[in-house]
Amino acid sequence: MSHTSSTPRDEGNRSLQRGLAVLECVSRGRDEGVRVVQLMAFCSLERATVYRLLATLIDTGYVARRDRFWYVPGPRLDNLRVMPLDDGSARLRAVLQRISELTEDTAFAIVREGTQAHCIARHIGSYPIQVLAVQEGRRQPLGVGAAGLALLASLSPVEATEIVSANAAALIAYGGMTPERLLLLLKATRERGWSVVSNHVVSDTLGVGCAVPAPNGIPLAAVSVAAPVHRMSRGRQSAVVDVIRKTLNELLPQGF
Repeated sequence: MSHTSSTPRDEGNRSLQRGLAVLECVSRGRDEGVRVVQLMAFCSLERATVYRLLATLIDTGYVARRDRFWYVPGPRLDNLRVMPLDDGSARLRAVLQRISELTEDTAFAIVREGTQAHCIARHIGSYPIQVLAVQEGRRQPLGVGAAGLALLASLSPVEATEIVSANAAALIAYGGMTPERLLLLLKATRERGWSVVSNHVVSDTLGVGCAVPAPNGIPLAAVSVAAPVHRMSRGRQSAVVDVIRKTLNELLPQGF
């Protein structure tokens, strides 16, 4: 007789799926709102589970309460927008080109797709040794690259931790990354204000990244620069970040 047990990844995926189902139901009823009993029926969930998920969604701004019994989309869900990749990459290519010309290294732009980072643009620099860590079109767990780490750190700690948990099993393929290591990197990124990642996607390389400011305060994209480790002393890391921030301010003054 065999016995099975749930892994942290299973639990994380199940919780994420349930939360997304509740969010979808609330979004569908955005005009009049929905009640807990409707959420229970639509999502096939117990009352206590619905209340627990609603509490998290309200805390993170995706759901709001209307009167006593009705739930409607929160400001974060109302402000969420989907931008065509062609439009998004076109707007960021000029940014990457400027950054790459000034640093002589390869610059990358990613957008978030659920728990994944999607590279939508890349510009190769002029330095003889280039780090081509990620190709355009590639998707990988959010947080394992410098741009993805910067974007993940811009989310609420609760949401970021859930994403790390959902990606737990996949992280090991990226230089032996672990959820514990990624959570430490997130903490350091929040304290520093920008990300630093080395030897997790391509060995003997280091990348720095920044989330791209957004008009509604919810970043949708991030950019990074990657170079051989010997080119990325602490002083140069800061200098590259200054270039990124200045370029974003000049070319995307209204955010992305």
